Amino acid sequence: MPMRAGEERVAFKMAERGGRGSGGHGSLDKSITLPPDEIFRNLENAKRFAIDIGGSLTKLAYYSTVQHKVARVRSFDHSGKDIENEPLYEISVQEEITARLHFIKFENTYIETCLDFIKDHLVNTETKVIKATGGGAYKFKDLIEKKLGLKVDKEDVMTCLIKGCNFVLRNIPHEVFAYQKDSDTEFRFQTNHPNIFPYLLVNIGSGVSIVKVETEDKFEWIGGSSIGGGTFWGLGALLTKTKKFDELLQLASKGQHTNVDMLVRDVYGGAYQTLGLSGNLIASSFGKSTTADKEFSKEDMAKSLLHMISNDIGQLACLYAKLHNLDKIYFGGFFIRGHPVTMRTITYSINFFSKGEVQALFLRHEGYLGAIGAFLKGAEQDNPNQYSWGENYAGSSGLMSTSPDVYPMQRTRSGTFDMLEMDRLERPLVNLPLLKDPSTYIPDTVDLTDDAMARKYWLTCFEEALDGVAKRAAASQPDSVDALERAEKFRQKYWNKLQTLRQQPFAYGTLTVRSLLDTREHCLNEFNFPDPYSKVKQKENGIALKCFQSVIESLDSLGWEERQFALVKGLLAGNVFDWGAKAVSDVLDSEPQFGFEEAKSKLQERPWLEDSYSQWLERLKAAARAAASLLEDGILQLRGTTTRSPWPVSRQQGCGPDCGCAEASDEGPPHKCALIFADNSGIDIILGVFPFVRELLSRGTEVILACNSGPALNDVTYSESLIVTERIAAMDPVIQSALREEKLLLVQTGSSSPCLDLSRLDKGLAVLVRERKTDLVIIEGMGRAIHTNYYAALKCESLKLAVIKNSWLADRLGGKIFSVIFKYEVPCK
Repeated sequence: MPMRAGEERVAFKMAERGGRGSGGHGSLDKSITLPPDEIFRNLENAKRFAIDIGGSLTKLAYYSTVQHKVARVRSFDHSGKDIENEPLYEISVQEEITARLHFIKFENTYIETCLDFIKDHLVNTETKVIKATGGGAYKFKDLIEKKLGLKVDKEDVMTCLIKGCNFVLRNIPHEVFAYQKDSDTEFRFQTNHPNIFPYLLVNIGSGVSIVKVETEDKFEWIGGSSIGGGTFWGLGALLTKTKKFDELLQLASKGQHTNVDMLVRDVYGGAYQTLGLSGNLIASSFGKSTTADKEFSKEDMAKSLLHMISNDIGQLACLYAKLHNLDKIYFGGFFIRGHPVTMRTITYSINFFSKGEVQALFLRHEGYLGAIGAFLKGAEQDNPNQYSWGENYAGSSGLMSTSPDVYPMQRTRSGTFDMLEMDRLERPLVNLPLLKDPSTYIPDTVDLTDDAMARKYWLTCFEEALDGVAKRAAASQPDSVDALERAEKFRQKYWNKLQTLRQQPFAYGTLTVRSLLDTREHCLNEFNFPDPYSKVKQKENGIALKCFQSVIESLDSLGWEERQFALVKGLLAGNVFDWGAKAVSDVLDSEPQFGFEEAKSKLQERPWLEDSYSQWLERLKAAARAAASLLEDGILQLRGTTTRSPWPVSRQQGCGPDCGCAEASDEGPPHKCALIFADNSGIDIILGVFPFVRELLSRGTEVILACNSGPALNDVTYSESLIVTERIAAMDPVIQSALREEKLLLVQTGSSSPCLDLSRLDKGLAVLVRERKTDLVIIEGMGRAIHTNYYAALKCESLKLAVIKNSWLADRLGGKIFSVIFKYEVPCK
């Protein structure tokens, strides 16, 4: 069975005590201990259960309420007080209850002990029924009811599989992968498509079921075969005398099928040119056994058998896909189990018989589909599909190859547990409506799974920063007696995750800088460090607000063109203040007086590393000319009128040399509405972003300012932005008027990450973007505009700007530390 990253191994001592126990399985030594904080996490708050019992594996699902700490900010009542030396706002850490789904997979051998443990630790549950699916739901029904005191309600296997598959396809980015054994990247993860239907699900259990899925509730069984996993197991046992499925797979992984199979070259002396058949193709499975007068090894026979059955299933699935005009086939069932040889053979078969038109796809969590579906059936009154869910990396095992060459860890007699945790998000997440093509959008700029040099650097970078992060986490809670202990637990857990990713970079999907940052945030939250930079942000916001008016006065004193450059330079200088960048944090720690003007002096002089500022300036000039012309003609309503004006812009990714977007664009009036994704607290948002916002408002452009829903590093959060904006409005009539007239709107992104995934944004933000007819998107910061979205193609104009605060990255991009990225892009017409 597939090994999993970070999986917990519990020392189960197999001890037969008087033969067979209840349920027809061996009983277990009662000295076994299952740490509840490591395996059955948060069991005391479990509310609802479901179980999927297969031929050899049990998958348990339960819903729990999780109590964890969150950082809150609240504005002080400063009325009648001298606020000069008072903090800007109050910070408090509060308890919050959220929903979490737990899925645990273990071998059936341990089911009785696990049920005993659940019974002993189960405090309360809302239901007296446990939804059950899989063949074992019948076999173990009496045992479950006896142990847990819950009535077993059996659910249809295929319905549960489909529901589970739909759920993971919608909610887990990088759930789907294609297997490419001979490429540098063994697992090629796919981008989540906004429309998951239709698809073909091929479930390979004892036999094969082929199901066409058209909608959430519409699917049909269209075919199948009696030749499946049971056939491999049964014939394998007869041929090799090996009774265990996993041992058969291990034999197959060591075998050479050409010793047993008759190839095309064995028949024709080479390739069969007339039919275009390679000499290496299998002409007859086990064909050499009829002519060779020798004994074949168990390994070779197992490999031949695996090829024979996998090829047969692949061809059958391909034919059904072609018959129903489907180009996506998802494979699941216990026969797959993440085994490289199986996935490779099925992939080859699909590609061969479809001539590359149909793709064989596999799922990271295919083993959980039935349990997820059974749980969803039992929770329909709560309508779980109305929410968005996110994988909790801190509590989930990752995909691991069973190949001994890839991962040398050997399975012992100890039980192996595999976990998946999903957290319910506060609000539904959707695509940004302005994405040019959501189906091809890839948030991340560099795939570290592919790029070995970059992977080695960034993993080392995160390792070296870990002690500092743990130290800051502990320091953020000086009044907590166990802060140091929790910080050390965080450090150890994240360190272990990093070591896993060194061995298996594909463990949690495509490895990126974003996923490394998100995993770190999950681990911090796991040990109740919700916002280690809260006091830093509070202090920096207060200091920056004191400088706001002087910055505005300085800008207002400049001529129009000089002011436009000063605004951009201020936006870039503000972005220097990123505590997540070591080069910056070292300066801020050692030079407390380092401020806005000092940051400006650090910036690269023009021409910048990526520089389309001149094109942006021409766009502003053209808009000003258009506005002036319309006003002279007495036309007060500017929106919706366009003329032509030749001025150069930079091409978006995907534009061809003849597209024309680099030579001309619609001149148009000032932008109708700008969406700005803010980055850091303090100087960045107050002295960099807000003056830019003010200028946009002065041109008649409405502004949607989007900030993180939750904390990450020193990034500004939505709740902090509300307080900051209120204070700025009290000083600046332009901001005050815009707020009152709802021309400046503050929204949350739905994210708690230093990076930005435009395919998973708060639904309220997406609605607002449509309603306000947004035609300009501004993305600032290294995490949002370089690590992610550097190549993102949008339907409207966009600005992507950042200061590179990492020497290695700057060097790789051909620049130096504090080089500037300023990308102005216009979509193709």
